[in-house]
Amino acid sequence: MKAIYLLLAILGLALPYGAFVPWLMDHGPDFLRFMEDMIANPISIFAWLDVVISAIVLLLFIVVESYRSQVRFAWLALIGTLTVGVSFGLPLFLYFREKSLQTQ
Repeated sequence: MKAIYLLLAILGLALPYGAFVPWLMDHGPDFLRFMEDMIANPISIFAWLDVVISAIVLLLFIVVESYRSQVRFAWLALIGTLTVGVSFGLPLFLYFREKSLQTQ
């Protein structure tokens, strides 16, 4: 499972940034344009709200579970969730948790 989680973390980093980097190249760091595009229609709002709620839940899960299971490097999954998203933070945390379970 460890290898699968690591592969999913890599995909969870590459795929979202594969969509974001071209937008950033076209528009630059235009925060207002980003917000406009983010709420351009009800489907966009739905997707972003789903992601934000999932990220909050994941951040809480990482904090609680990392103390409970003594997961090393859980802070990297927190940073990954905040800088990339749930698609990177969750599999990265599960990878670190699998590693810590194997060493116990």
